[in-house]
Amino acid sequence: MPDDNRRLRTAATSIGTPPPVDAAFRWEREIWGHALHCVPLEPVAKHLFTSRQLGLPANGSDLDTRQAWSFVAQSLGVRPEDLLRVKQVHGNVVRVVTRDGVTGTTTSQKPDGDAIVSNAPGLVLAVVVADCVPILLADREGSAVAAIHAGWRGTCAGIVTAAVEAMNRTFGTRPGNLVAAIGPSIGPDDYVVGESLVAAFVAAGHDDASVSRWFRRAPVGDALRLDLWRANQDQLEGAGVRPEAIYLSGLSTVSHPRWLESFRRDAGRAGRMVAAVRVAAER
Repeated sequence: MPDDNRRLRTAATSIGTPPPVDAAFRWEREIWGHALHCVPLEPVAKHLFTSRQLGLPANGSDLDTRQAWSFVAQSLGVRPEDLLRVKQVHGNVVRVVTRDGVTGTTTSQKPDGDAIVSNAPGLVLAVVVADCVPILLADREGSAVAAIHAGWRGTCAGIVTAAVEAMNRTFGTRPGNLVAAIGPSIGPDDYVVGESLVAAFVAAGHDDASVSRWFRRAPVGDALRLDLWRANQDQLEGAGVRPEAIYLSGLSTVSHPRWLESFRRDAGRAGRMVAAVRVAAER
């Protein structure tokens, strides 16, 4: 392990300075590389957004995968078995984990879903991304937290709204007490999409004003772009989260190839990044 640690430190310093980020976020060094933290979320819940340096493969060896998840657990001060994930299916299913376990009809280790909410002390909730939007939520007055994976399908289906409602319904979390951190994902300048996505959002019930904010044409040419950052911010606000408590990192995965994983940029060569948040003791 000491040799591995030296190798990791060398790799973490060999690619230079991390990209600049919004003032509400900061980069911190971990044994495996750099992680991004949301400063206003830190006093509420321990968390991180990993960088490409974690080395989590999409379809790599079991050893590489276990090592990467072990690093995440180490960074958050838990055992690997305290990490809870879902099988992400690009929808709006929220898995709720109480102190007694997973609610609903399944108790498998990775049930289908795109958000996890819990108030079980010491548990870490995690999602993986490589362009989709990772969102972490934590209650200032309670112990409930959430980890959310919002691609265009999940955003269209209102996954953040479903997660906020699940926290309120199950744990009594008031949306106005939530802190939300939106991590690195594909940015509005990089996400060129087809016309069919506009139709999908309209069919899902989003009003014309919202759709007009979230989709825009390029100043030059006719390319249509989707702003997943704005869409999820608007949906968080619509669910009752205060605008001043929603923090956006502003890092596009496509634009930072040395630091962030992007499936759109690298296709099958892309690894995955982790967004994870730890449930604290009851406040």
